[in-house]
Amino acid sequence: METVLPGYFTGPMNTESHATELDWVPSCGVQLRKAGVRFDAVRVDGCAGRLIAEAMAQMTLGEPGPVVEEVRGRRAVYFLVPVGSTGHRSWPDGVTRLTGEAGRIAFIPVPALSGWTWPLRWRHQPGTTGQLVHPLLLRSTLLAWAAGDLGVLGELEENPPAPPIHSGE
Repeated sequence: METVLPGYFTGPMNTESHATELDWVPSCGVQLRKAGVRFDAVRVDGCAGRLIAEAMAQMTLGEPGPVVEEVRGRRAVYFLVPVGSTGHRSWPDGVTRLTGEAGRIAFIPVPALSGWTWPLRWRHQPGTTGQLVHPLLLRSTLLAWAAGDLGVLGELEENPPAPPIHSGE
C-alpha cells in the first residue's frame, strides 16, 4: 500500500472536468503564469512561508487552496489568490504581492502536478473546484504571525512539520 501525504498528487488525473478546470497547470515541468490573468500570488520567503502554509492547512481542514514552494534558494512559498484580491490592503513586511495591477507585470511559477518540477513543488495542490487561497484568511494569518500572536503557529514553530516527500525528486 502506498503512503500518501494529504494534499499531494498520487496518480494521473484523467477526468475531463478536472483537466478543464486546471488548464493553467502545465502537463510537465514548470511554467510561468502572468499574474492578473487567472490568479495573483502572495509570496512569503523561508520558514515563515512554510509555517503559514501549514497553519492555513490546519484552519481549512487540509484544503487551503493552491500553494507552491521552492525547495532551494530563498525557499519562497507562493499562495495563489484571486485576481485583484491583495490590493488596497496593508500586508506585513516580508510579503511580496505578485499582481497584474496597472503598471505592474509579474509572473508566478507553476509546477506540473507530477513528474520532475525541481526546484518547485506543490505544498498544497489545487483542488478540483478551482478554489484559490482565501486572501483575507491568509492576510489575517500573516498579520497574527507578524504581531507575535502565534496561536496555531506557535505549536508549529515548536514542532515544525516534516517536509513533504515527493517521488521523482
